[in-house]
Amino acid sequence: MSGVNISTDYLAQMDNPSALMLGTITALYDVGAAVGAIVAAFTAERLGRRRTLISGAVALIIGSILMAASYGRPQFMVGRFATGVGIGYLTGVAPVYQSEVARAAHRGWMVCCQVTTMLGGLMVAYWINYGFYFVKNSAQWRFPLAFQMVFAIYIVIITTFLPDTPRWLMRHDRPENPSRSLAVLARFRNRPEDDKTVLAELDAIKHAIGLEAAQEGSWSDLFRSNGMQANKRFYLALGIQFMQQMTGINIGECRVILFHAEDEKMLTCSQVTYYAPTLYQESLGMSQEMSLFLGCWTQVWYILASFVTWYTIDRIGRRKLYISQAIGMTCVLIGEAICVKVNNHGASIGAVVFVFLFEACFTWGWMATVWVYPPEILPLKIRAKGASLAAAADFLGNFLVVEVTPVGLQNIGWKFYLVWAVLNLVCATIVFFCYPETGGLPLEAIDDLFVEDSEYQNNATGVFNRFQWRYVARSKKAVREWKKVSSVEGGRRESVQATGLEKEVTTDSSSQSSSSDHDKKTEAEHSESQNEV
Repeated sequence: MSGVNISTDYLAQMDNPSALMLGTITALYDVGAAVGAIVAAFTAERLGRRRTLISGAVALIIGSILMAASYGRPQFMVGRFATGVGIGYLTGVAPVYQSEVARAAHRGWMVCCQVTTMLGGLMVAYWINYGFYFVKNSAQWRFPLAFQMVFAIYIVIITTFLPDTPRWLMRHDRPENPSRSLAVLARFRNRPEDDKTVLAELDAIKHAIGLEAAQEGSWSDLFRSNGMQANKRFYLALGIQFMQQMTGINIGECRVILFHAEDEKMLTCSQVTYYAPTLYQESLGMSQEMSLFLGCWTQVWYILASFVTWYTIDRIGRRKLYISQAIGMTCVLIGEAICVKVNNHGASIGAVVFVFLFEACFTWGWMATVWVYPPEILPLKIRAKGASLAAAADFLGNFLVVEVTPVGLQNIGWKFYLVWAVLNLVCATIVFFCYPETGGLPLEAIDDLFVEDSEYQNNATGVFNRFQWRYVARSKKAVREWKKVSSVEGGRRESVQATGLEKEVTTDSSSQSSSSDHDKKTEAEHSESQNEV
């Protein structure tokens, strides 16, 4: 919307909306996304992961058509809301699908790939906006809005050929006849159906479903333990996604307040991705064209920074990234507040630098990790419902930030950034004490982690560690044990491969030796016969 909101043709088509109405139109996307995520929570388990993804893409296509073809404000607002509903469907279910088909060691990496492609789409949108800035008719804003249908149509086509997840198939097939889930799991692992690792993983899925079926229920399961802390795990999923918005990602560039000359109404930059160019234009005195151009490079930096998480998310783990990058964002926001307080040309340049640093810290610690955590931490029975509601909490948190930012910046100015700096410290503290590590653990092992055990004691050392939720310490121990098992299995595979190679070499040597002896014997017999002649 960054390029759309500055189009004079668009503003005229929308009857020159006031600053408040323009912000409302923009925020309808978040409202629709929250609604879509909540609706997905009701339908995803019944429809399955695949059909829910297709439904979200179809809603996105409908919304895009309505917006691109709008000749009035009401139609555009309906289209904006419908687009948000589609995104809510997609973001609520896509991480669930990925977590259920990926190996434990690759779950985080796959979600990082998803986030990078999402940022790639955002970067493409910025460059399209920049290219169409020079078009002085309605195509300036209609084409960018219609172009997003290309990706939605791609999702519909590709997802049509994808199977549903083995875990969903197992849950909705007869447990005694898991033929579909076995076939799909074997295809995902690229192994035959009778492979030992495939059968072992299938048995683990059966075991997890059996544990959950023993306490079968409905939506009330979100708020009941069911012997495996399901309610607390749901609260963790809600909390981590809501805290993503409490890091301040959507106020990182919200430092410029503009006024309409004709009515003195305030327009506030309350969304990084929607209003990024305004910061460069107003703070650094750039032209509108140059500010859009620099905004494009901001998104290029965003996507480049996201590649780091491809390496770190599964090697470092979720908790360490959450805590370290929340502390990093605290320091950046303090620097941003100082620049806003000083408010000169040099400080404005520093503010832009801090925006780049803030986006890097957020991407490394609170982008992909936040979307992979809910499907990991939630048990299978409430995974679709819980992950969708967690996504809704994220979008509602975004809407809350959009609403409070203008008031905060107007009333307390640069001090508003210090509020978010403190909130980042609060987020880091909550993660340290309450959030178990899930990186590297199979989903079924995470379920076993939360089985209630009255004999378990928290024997953690250290002043602060003693106050952690007991499952935090248990998760650390489980991760260490799984790493040992993985390393041992890796060593065995290498040993088997080496042994096989050694046998092959020995066999070849024996064959060569036998062949040589046979040749010598033949030559000797031939020589003897020659002598006799």
